[in-house]
Amino acid sequence: MLIRPVPTRRRAARATALLAAATLVLAGCGGGEESSDGSGGGAEAQDVAAGERLEATWPLTGLPVGKGESAAQRHPVMVLKMDNTSSAAPQLGLGEADLVVEELVEGGMTRLAAFFYSEIPGTVGPVRSMRASDIGIVAPADAAVVTSGAAAVTIGRIKQAGITFFAEGSKGFFRDSSRSAPYNLFTDLVATTTLTDGAAERPSDYLPWGEESDLPAGQPARSLAASFSGSHTTSWTYADGGYTNTDTFAAQGDEFPADTVLVLRVPVGDAGYLDPAGNPVPETTLEGKGEAMLFHGGTLVRGTWTKPGLDQPLELSTRAGALSVPAGRTWIELVPTDGGSVTFAK
Repeated sequence: MLIRPVPTRRRAARATALLAAATLVLAGCGGGEESSDGSGGGAEAQDVAAGERLEATWPLTGLPVGKGESAAQRHPVMVLKMDNTSSAAPQLGLGEADLVVEELVEGGMTRLAAFFYSEIPGTVGPVRSMRASDIGIVAPADAAVVTSGAAAVTIGRIKQAGITFFAEGSKGFFRDSSRSAPYNLFTDLVATTTLTDGAAERPSDYLPWGEESDLPAGQPARSLAASFSGSHTTSWTYADGGYTNTDTFAAQGDEFPADTVLVLRVPVGDAGYLDPAGNPVPETTLEGKGEAMLFHGGTLVRGTWTKPGLDQPLELSTRAGALSVPAGRTWIELVPTDGGSVTFAK
């Protein structure tokens, strides 16, 4: 089942902003010089400059686009809601995600929002339901959400936010008879993504990407533990240039290859309804500002995150100024300010 809300003005505004930015770059580079044939460089020069600006890197990783590829795809960012408990093991598809966000759900457990754009894998899952928390997570990417569904109140808020989503019954979804419900719902993401085919467009960068050399000096931190509650902790260790999730539920060889772990301390409130088991449903609000902890290269850089609106991009800073995330694959931990904790060791 496809739910496609009435489009918001956000995409049009973002396209206008990108066009304006590209125009400024071209104006700065053109210098009013004429080409050898007296044409002034014109449209061809503008096309090249705009293409270099918009298609040089992938929006969810900041990594260079390969030769012959384009970061302007005919599909939007696809965000798959994935269960993150032992009942979900083995999780399929995380190894090909560009970026992952982990968020608190009821019962003190967590759920993953796995972002796919540069690569669209086949079978992914288990697929689970959305939360209102997802609005602030997916809206900045103008993403389409792949989900089992959601509570009626959540669906109403997702529609109001102008977010497209595909629920069970849409193309690609299937039940794996070898697993127990509700942990047996999967989708062929390649098939589901064909439902979004449209004009080629590059989304805005999800994070402020930069180089490792841009990072300010940090403190040694080769392991960390992000505790969302008394029931769930996600642990990481650094070795061989990357971070390994030591308590992952991913299939062997299909783990997410994290170059950076970005921890954001976030406010968590009550979504205002109970799950089928009678547990209060929490709601993470990814808006405002809070403490940020950027783990990269075996070090920790402390800073602050700001996000003026649910559909606005995330900004990072230290006392010295803007903070960028080294290009690569990033796992974002949305750890509650109250009831959560983050520990690390050398």
